[in-house]
Amino acid sequence: MIHYGTFRGAKIRYSDTGKGRAIVLLHGFPENLHIWDDFAIQLSKRYRVIAIDLPGFGESECLGYVHSMELMAQCVHEVMHQLKLRRYIVVGHSMGGYVAMAFAEFFAENLKGLCLFHSSTYADSEEKKADRDRGIATVKKHPVSYLKAFSANLFANPDDPKLKAVQELVLTSSPRGVVAALQGMKIRPSREVILKFARYPVLFIYGKKDKIFNYESMLPQTEIPQKKEVVLLENAGHMGFYEEPEITLKTIRKFAYKCFRIKK
Repeated sequence: MIHYGTFRGAKIRYSDTGKGRAIVLLHGFPENLHIWDDFAIQLSKRYRVIAIDLPGFGESECLGYVHSMELMAQCVHEVMHQLKLRRYIVVGHSMGGYVAMAFAEFFAENLKGLCLFHSSTYADSEEKKADRDRGIATVKKHPVSYLKAFSANLFANPDDPKLKAVQELVLTSSPRGVVAALQGMKIRPSREVILKFARYPVLFIYGKKDKIFNYESMLPQTEIPQKKEVVLLENAGHMGFYEEPEITLKTIRKFAYKCFRIKK
């Protein structure tokens, strides 16, 4: 079911399906909540699943020229507050993982578990920041070309039949929202220290054929949390829940079961 809430006067769209303990799904860049549709249907057989259009994406309105990860995390917290949900698991894909880490810094008391799905706790390198700036310049002039080129790198196999559907979804993104997110990702701080103090379980999922994240460079952060689990997908790029849906669905179900059994 699609619903609408508000955050700082802006309309925020979210879906809410299933019953029971809650799992929050945060989409990556430059996606929207529909990226999770198939995954959410399966998860909602056992859990209540909330997927949120982050500010500037899908039908959620923009809040300015820069959407920081902290701002997006506050938006997620406000949606969950409006739903009167206090403890839940947050699953963040790519940029959604950056938002999840900001959420973990400011709202740790709400977390039963955290999943970084093809994501990172690290800040952008200077090289990556320059790449973001080039992306911003391109989006302002040729948004469709930028979004097509970006989405082409999401899958390990460029001929994957699911790529077309994802690319069509990506192409619906608002250029203003895309630029605001690029600005926000560029200025985000490193947050690996947050993992050191995490009292909740942390799940890391990476694709060995990811063209956006080199999974090997991500592995040092996986050693930080006391309660952690790492899953490496042999045949996935950056879209594990599309490329290896059975494994990732089973992994998150088991992770959720473990998280909700742990008493704090």
